[in-house]
Amino acid sequence: MRSVLLLALVAVTAVAQTPPVPPVAPAAPVAPLAPLAALAPPAPLDLDPDNILSDIGPRVEAALARADAAIVRAMPGIAMQTRVGIDIGRSRSRDSGDDLYDAATRLLDERRYDDAIARFDRVVVAKTSRADRALYWKAYALNRLGRRDEALEALAQLRKDYASSRWLNDAQALEAEARQGSGQRVSPEAEANDDLKLMAINGLMSADPERALPLLEGLLKGTTAPRLKDRALFVITQSNSPRAKQILADYAKGAGNPDLQARAIRYVGMAGNTESRQQLSSIYSSSSDTEVKREVLRALMVARSRDALFNIAKSEKDVDLRGESIRLLGSLRASEQLAQLYGSEAEVKVKQEIVRSLRGANDAKAMVDIARKETNPELKKSIVSNLATMKSKEATDYLMELLK
Repeated sequence: MRSVLLLALVAVTAVAQTPPVPPVAPAAPVAPLAPLAALAPPAPLDLDPDNILSDIGPRVEAALARADAAIVRAMPGIAMQTRVGIDIGRSRSRDSGDDLYDAATRLLDERRYDDAIARFDRVVVAKTSRADRALYWKAYALNRLGRRDEALEALAQLRKDYASSRWLNDAQALEAEARQGSGQRVSPEAEANDDLKLMAINGLMSADPERALPLLEGLLKGTTAPRLKDRALFVITQSNSPRAKQILADYAKGAGNPDLQARAIRYVGMAGNTESRQQLSSIYSSSSDTEVKREVLRALMVARSRDALFNIAKSEKDVDLRGESIRLLGSLRASEQLAQLYGSEAEVKVKQEIVRSLRGANDAKAMVDIARKETNPELKKSIVSNLATMKSKEATDYLMELLK
C-alpha cells in the first residue's frame, strides 16, 4: 500500500507541473474501395515491365495504404512490432526470416532472380516459418532462369521437408510447368506478356465480368509472380458480382497459398460491411493457424467490428491472441467492453493489457472504477501508474483520494 501511495504522490506532483496531453484521436474509418475504371488498350504497345502495371499497381497500393494507415493510427504503440506493409502477408507478427522473405519476393517482382534465390536460400537454411514458401519461390525463380533441374530439386525438397505444407498444390503446378519447359530462360517479351494479360482482364472486368473472372482465377492458380497474383486478387475485389465475392471469400478461407489468404483477409476487412464481419468471424473460429487468426483480428479492427473482437477476447484460450484482441478493442475506444472483460479475466498479464488499452482509449473513469474494486496490489499499482500519465479530472481526483 505504501508503494501505491508514494506513486500517487509523485503522480499528483507531476500533474501539477506537466501541461495537459491532448487526447488520442480515434482511428478514422477506412473508406470503401473505389471501383477501378476500365483500361483503354495501350497504343502504341508498351512492353516495358515497369510501365505495364502503372495503372493497376497504384490502385492496389492506395487501397492497402488506407487500411495500413488505419492500423498505424489505431495502434501506434505496436506499429513497429507489427510492421504493417503492402507486401503480401506482411501484416503479421515477424520472425527472423520475414524481412528476408519479403525482400526476396520484391526481387522476384523486379525479375532479379539470382538475387532473390540467394535470399530465399537464407530463409530455407534458417528454417523459419516461411521456409516452405521460400523453397517454392526459389524453384519458381530457378525455372524462370531456365535452370529446370535445380528447380525440380527445390520442389522435391519442399515435398520432403514440408509434407503438410499448404504450398504443395502450387508446387505441383510449377513442377508440371518445369517438366514441360524447354530449359531455356524466359524471355523479357514473355514476362511482359503475363502483365499484359492482367491489363486486358482488368479492362474486360468492366465490360464482361463473367468472362473475366475465370481468367483471373487462372492467374491466381497458375505459376505467376507474387505481384501478378496480388493484382489479380485486387481486380476481383472491384466486382460486385456474387461470383467475385465468392472467389474472394474462398481465398480468405484458405483456397490458395498462405500469402494469398493473408491478402484476401485484408480485402474482406476493408469492405467493412456486416457480411464481411461475419465472414471474418467464421474464418477465425474455424482456423487453428495463429498467423491466420492474427490477420483476421486486424481485419476486424479495420472493419471496426467491436462485437466480434469482444466475443473473441471473451472466448480465446491463447493468451497472446486474447491480448491482441484487447489492444484492438482499445484502438476502437471500446471502453465498455474492456471494463466487462477486466471483471471476468483471470490472467494478470491480460488484465494489465486491458488497463493499458483503457489508457490508450483515454478512459480515466473506467480505470478509476476498476481501481476502486481491485484487491491485487500488483494490478492496483499498474492502474495507478497508468492513471498518473493521464491529465483528466477523474484521474487527478482519484490520485488525491489515495493520499488522504
